[in-house]
Amino acid sequence: MGFGCFVMDDIQRKLALIDKQLTGGFADSHKQIISTAPLLFVAVGLIAGILLQDIFNLPVWFWLASIGVCAAAMIILYIVYRSKEEQLPSILAYMALVGFVCFGAIRLTTYYQAEPNDIRNFVAEERKLATIRGVVITEPYTNKNQSWEFARFSHTDPAGSFYLNLCEVEAVDGWAKASGTVRVQVDEPVLDLKAGDYIQAYCWLDRFEKATNPGQFDVADYLARKNVFVAASVDSRNAIEILQGGSTDFFARIKSRAREIAVQSLLGSTYPQDENERLLQALVLGYKAEMDIATYEAFRRTGLLHFVCLSGMNFGIFVGMIWWMCKMAGLTRRIQAIVCIIATAAFVLVVPQNPPAFRAAIICLVFCLSFFFRRQPSHFNSLALAAVILLMIKPTDLFDVSYQLSFAAALGILLLAKRINSYISEKVTALFEALMTGRPPSYFRIVSGIMSPVITVFAVSLSAWMASAGILLYNFYTIQPLTSIWTVIASPLIAVISFLGYLKLLIGLALPTAASILNMIIKPLSSLLIWLVKYIAQRDSSQVLMGHVLVWLIVFYYCTILFTVFIHFKRPFMKKAISILMVLAVIAALGITKWQKTHRDSLLVTCLDVGHGQAILAQMPGGANILFDAGSLYGSNVGSRIVTPFLDYSGITRIDSIIISHNDVDHINGIPEIVAHCDVNDVYANDAFFSQMNQPGTAKFLRESLSKKRFKVQHLGKELNLHSNARVKIIWPNEQTGIIDESSDNNKSAVSLIEFAGKKILLCSDIEKLAQTELLRQNPNLKADVVIAPHHGSMKTAEQHFVENLGAEVLICSCGWRDYQRQQATKTEDKAQPFSTAKDGAVTIYIEKDGTIKTSAFVKQKK
Repeated sequence: MGFGCFVMDDIQRKLALIDKQLTGGFADSHKQIISTAPLLFVAVGLIAGILLQDIFNLPVWFWLASIGVCAAAMIILYIVYRSKEEQLPSILAYMALVGFVCFGAIRLTTYYQAEPNDIRNFVAEERKLATIRGVVITEPYTNKNQSWEFARFSHTDPAGSFYLNLCEVEAVDGWAKASGTVRVQVDEPVLDLKAGDYIQAYCWLDRFEKATNPGQFDVADYLARKNVFVAASVDSRNAIEILQGGSTDFFARIKSRAREIAVQSLLGSTYPQDENERLLQALVLGYKAEMDIATYEAFRRTGLLHFVCLSGMNFGIFVGMIWWMCKMAGLTRRIQAIVCIIATAAFVLVVPQNPPAFRAAIICLVFCLSFFFRRQPSHFNSLALAAVILLMIKPTDLFDVSYQLSFAAALGILLLAKRINSYISEKVTALFEALMTGRPPSYFRIVSGIMSPVITVFAVSLSAWMASAGILLYNFYTIQPLTSIWTVIASPLIAVISFLGYLKLLIGLALPTAASILNMIIKPLSSLLIWLVKYIAQRDSSQVLMGHVLVWLIVFYYCTILFTVFIHFKRPFMKKAISILMVLAVIAALGITKWQKTHRDSLLVTCLDVGHGQAILAQMPGGANILFDAGSLYGSNVGSRIVTPFLDYSGITRIDSIIISHNDVDHINGIPEIVAHCDVNDVYANDAFFSQMNQPGTAKFLRESLSKKRFKVQHLGKELNLHSNARVKIIWPNEQTGIIDESSDNNKSAVSLIEFAGKKILLCSDIEKLAQTELLRQNPNLKADVVIAPHHGSMKTAEQHFVENLGAEVLICSCGWRDYQRQQATKTEDKAQPFSTAKDGAVTIYIEKDGTIKTSAFVKQKK
């Protein structure tokens, strides 16, 4: 019986396909969309308007005039075509699309429009000392730097941060009304503050710094999309005074209390106590910030991170459970719908406020409301409605990656899941038909009963992955082709844990003791899930790091999907051939991109902006990569925040050698995170580093940290064997160095010389006057076309005319802003073209195989 149904379904699918090809599939799809999901045109128009305004920044009057023209055209077209009922819906749909293009542009303009007393109007590039008052609108967060191993050497406590709704600013003549949202950062934890507290803070007001390195997360741009343009820096908790304790904002008080109750019911305590509880809180409530770093990274590497980000699955399980309970209680469908609406609203109060959560909540509400109107809701229409509502409230959500992934995945499931499921089922049916000959029907029913849900989960996962792959590639530079397989393996366990978690949450509201019994089941399952995901992450080597790709490639990829779904030909072979060619074009473009990033015939040397510190990556001809130092004196966790994002952006998965110039913390405190992030062959250091390795301090700590990762620091020789036509020589210290200043470890730091195509780049590290003089004395003919300035360009430790004697064409200073300002005060006679990472951001030197030298600065590029 089951096999017969499978065959009949296969026949019906083929007949439907033939009918669609004969009647024109695109035209039918077009009519169906207009009749069942007209809000798709509204959503597309709104999205287009926001994008156009973001790109061109046209004046409001232009869009208002366009609305007038659109309204007039609509009236005329209605009069002309009102007798042609078949064409009228299409005309109205496209006129609505054009109209909402204008509305989207206007909404983005009004969203960014500031009040006259907005704080952003009074804070320019120079920071200002101020006293401000306002209401805390988010729960304070403590940045514990869990992923930064050198955090223990930081001179400050973990910083606390929160967002403040500004009310007043102290002026010369008293307190003045002010508006706007400010991000407050305190140089110590502020755990006693709560959302809703009315406070007064003594602080520095400043603008956020833009990203200064390729691949670096742009905090200024991210917060600007949230209408936050000003940062308030507070030196200590003592500089904050609580003027009115407790939540002055009723909604904030309700939300804070709702979250406390939910977490208490789920975990039995206010905060998660172990790794299992942190994972449970992430799976059930979407709070993933407290997850263990190793577990979070394992979910990310396997592509399963979406399970710990609140999504439609969470709402589906939660609302489905409420619906089932109401049904068991004998309630009518309308009462069930009302209860589910209330439960959804309560759940939104508890979970993080992000686009995926609101999207799922809106779709749940539409589903529940459909029972009052006795209409079957359209999935596409519900999705479009959610998109429109969120963008009308906050149009900049369109640029949020979580918004893009959430809607792309949902749309992909609606468009592709059924097709993929049908295709795989057809192939499996044909395979079973060949294998099951002579077998009893019961055997087939058992196998098909197991395979059917597996195929469904795989089809849903694959469709979501295909729809979100382009967005993931553009933003995170990676392709994870086995994500759908890992989803099939892990999703049953995740679904059971989530179901039991929601059950425990509901029971815990009334019977906390009874709910705690579920821990006996949940904890072993959570441990098993953590082990499984980590095991897969360790074994999965399929992740492909592509690096930054051009946006046109992403657009072409999605055009390929849309062509395959909507375009039909009378000759199926023609469509199949074109589809295959488009897919091959995408694969070829990705292959060429990857090849260009890993196989070079030129030399690229990038000096990253890490503040007062140094991190220089040399991409050698032939593909070898060498990292010279990685650290910063004042910046925290430069390994994870700056260096590894740059490596990902550049598509670099392997570093052949890390060369440690000396043991100063501003040259080494980012190395552990880099070694953990990508494949590193060797780590080298000179004798000066080894002399400090057994003494308490940064050198010993780095050696122990690398030992835990099974790395041994090796002695640095005179020259590296790179298998490249470029050479790297260590010219200082050497056997002729003799006795140098024992009071300064800087003079013992390694000086490296890179030679390629007749050009030379000299990396001076931190050598001071004595070493600079001795270096020139020992090498009177030493010349360099590009020089990385000694000791971050310090004038106090610079030997006069050192750079001039080298004959440098380009001089790069890796320094912080204060260092740069001090250098500006002292003018030099060097004729080299000057660059400073503090001003120019990351600086890249290109040396072509013919010896041509080109330079680029990241900050200037962005301007």
